[in-house]
Amino acid sequence: MKHATRKVVGLSLVSLTGLAAFVMVAMLALILLDVVRGGWSHVSWQFLSQAPSDGMMGGGIFPALFGTAALTLLMTLAVMPVGVLTAVYLHEYARPSSLLARAVRVAVANLAGVPSIVFGLFGLGFFILFVGKGLDHALGYEELHWAQPGILWASLTLAVLTLPVVIVSTEEALRAVPQEQRTASLALGATQSQTLARVVLPGALPGILTGAVLAVSRGAGEVAPILFTGAAYFLPDLPTSLNSQFMHLGYHTYVLATQSPDVEATRPLLYATVLVLLLLTFALNLVAVVIRTRTRRKAAAGH
Repeated sequence: MKHATRKVVGLSLVSLTGLAAFVMVAMLALILLDVVRGGWSHVSWQFLSQAPSDGMMGGGIFPALFGTAALTLLMTLAVMPVGVLTAVYLHEYARPSSLLARAVRVAVANLAGVPSIVFGLFGLGFFILFVGKGLDHALGYEELHWAQPGILWASLTLAVLTLPVVIVSTEEALRAVPQEQRTASLALGATQSQTLARVVLPGALPGILTGAVLAVSRGAGEVAPILFTGAAYFLPDLPTSLNSQFMHLGYHTYVLATQSPDVEATRPLLYATVLVLLLLTFALNLVAVVIRTRTRRKAAAGH
């Protein structure tokens, strides 16, 4: 009787979890089907290489595509060194009882739960009104130069947003490196820094790169943090300096969906823009999988 009950409970759990997985895949498939059906016929080289025109009811998305790429590149350059070094300190150097390490972990956990719109307000208040104004005053600018929305402040705001992703993924990658490898390196006379550089970090590289690409894919799709820090409503010109405003695929989607004078005329452009953004996000995640697989194969071949 007990065996039959356990069997029924086990089958019920398998059925429920399988149903939940099916619902998730079905929802994703429906969204993708709707976006592909509405936007595939409008994605062309002209659409990808031209600027918006006719009140954004015509033309293409090249300024938004370029702005998204430049923004995510600057964000990656800002977040990766800080995130990786923080994770290395927490896992390799900090004592479990350290007050500083506990404070950093609490800060990372809180950052991960903060709504993205709050990061936008933080970027406006700290980077633009505090740091930017300080730079203008220190460098002697009479007009606003750094104390205005720009791609630099938007990228730094997104770097703060994605910092928990990089720290957590890097720390998990470091934790996955066997302790025996560290012990063997130290036993052979290597210092802790040499062990970290030649044993630990190469072994954790697949997880670090995966976390980096996941952070990039999240940052590429965020809109709220850049509303106040650099994104432009309509700007056919490309950003030429770090304090230039820029167009962004996510914000461009929002504008097409809410600000268009003719919704029916704009709908094909809206679907095509969403399709390009989804393809970009999926491509970044695919890159993460490929990088992780290749680096793991190289590491296994090296051993």
